[in-house]
Amino acid sequence: QVHLIESGGGLVQAGGSLRLSCAVSGLTFSNYAKAWFRQAPGKEREFVAAISWSGGNTYYADSVRGRFTISRDNAKNTVYLQMNSLKPEDTAVYYCAAKRSRVGITTPLYDYWGQGTQVTVSS
Repeated sequence: QVHLIESGGGLVQAGGSLRLSCAVSGLTFSNYAKAWFRQAPGKEREFVAAISWSGGNTYYADSVRGRFTISRDNAKNTVYLQMNSLKPEDTAVYYCAAKRSRVGITTPLYDYWGQGTQVTVSS
C-alpha cells in the first residue's frame, strides 16, 4: 500500500520558519511528481508547491513564492517544504501528495494523499 506521512507541523510565531517532511512508501518515489497543498477552515484546498517527476522543475503559488521551498531526497523517499517568513494567513492543515502524471501538477488531481499536519502561525 502507498502511504504518505507528514510531520513537522506545529505552532510558530509570525516571521519564523518551519520545515515539513513527507515520508513516502509503496511506490517508486523518484518517478512521481510531489506537491504540497493546504486547507484552512471554511476554505477550499489550495495548491502550495510542487516538484516535477524529474525534480528539475519547481512550482509555487504566488502567495508563497520566495518564502517556501520544496525539495526531495530520493534516497530517503522524502519530500520537504521549507517555510520561511511565515504569516498568520499560512495557518492551515498541510497535505503532501504524489502522482505519476506530469500533467497539471499544480491542480488538486493527485493520486495519493497524506493525512495532513497542522501549521499554526501566531501574530
